[in-house]
Amino acid sequence: MTCVYVLTGILGLCVGSFLNVVIYRVPIGMSLAKPDSHCPKCGYKLRWYDNIPVLSYLILGAKCRSCRARISPRYMLVEILNALLWLLCAYLFWQRSIVYAAISMIVLSTLICIFFIDLAHMLIFDRFTLTVLVMGLCATFFDPSTKGYEHLIGALAAGGLFLAIYYIAIWVLDKEGLGFGDVKLAFAAGLLLGWKKMLFALLLASVAASIVLLILRKRRGDDTDKEYPFGPFLAGGFALSLLFGDTVIRFYLSMFSL
Repeated sequence: MTCVYVLTGILGLCVGSFLNVVIYRVPIGMSLAKPDSHCPKCGYKLRWYDNIPVLSYLILGAKCRSCRARISPRYMLVEILNALLWLLCAYLFWQRSIVYAAISMIVLSTLICIFFIDLAHMLIFDRFTLTVLVMGLCATFFDPSTKGYEHLIGALAAGGLFLAIYYIAIWVLDKEGLGFGDVKLAFAAGLLLGWKKMLFALLLASVAASIVLLILRKRRGDDTDKEYPFGPFLAGGFALSLLFGDTVIRFYLSMFSL
């Protein structure tokens, strides 16, 4: 397993580097293939040695080699976060189901993109939701801990709940309480997680959103009508539930001897 962890960590860092390209380019409509990676300030074309995950960032002192413009720490954070999440997938799922471990890695990388893009642009692109949906379909066959029908119930319950909230908010408040991207993501994640883990994910997302947004409103003095993205909280809740939902649910049920 040591070899698996080493390879998983290295590949996770490399994929994390690609995720930075996705997070930057998708919201502004740029191709992921062209042009080559470059400094957004001066246009300097990055060489291969400027693109070594984490190491290049540290060696360059978080600055462009050419113009010395500051490079956001998000780039290194995404690389490290993706590698750590992939290692967790290998640790938790590899010996039970290699396929499910791979599914989980793909989903978590997708959730990283959703988190950072929605945080900056308040947009959840369909390509990411579709990826989660396809992986959810795969999970109905390869998830070792959840029955296939539980995945379908999770999709219908989560999608139906969010759709109801979406239309009720429009009817009562005359505005969107949720973005429709959140509705589609909830349906896809419900299919991925199954209804039990989906409930846990929604609990995590709701509690985290309530606490964080309350603090932000008090510190910034924001108006109550100000909109905040809910996608980052959903992505975080889905990720934690995917990784630890089974363990938490088993512990909770054992407290009641169920």
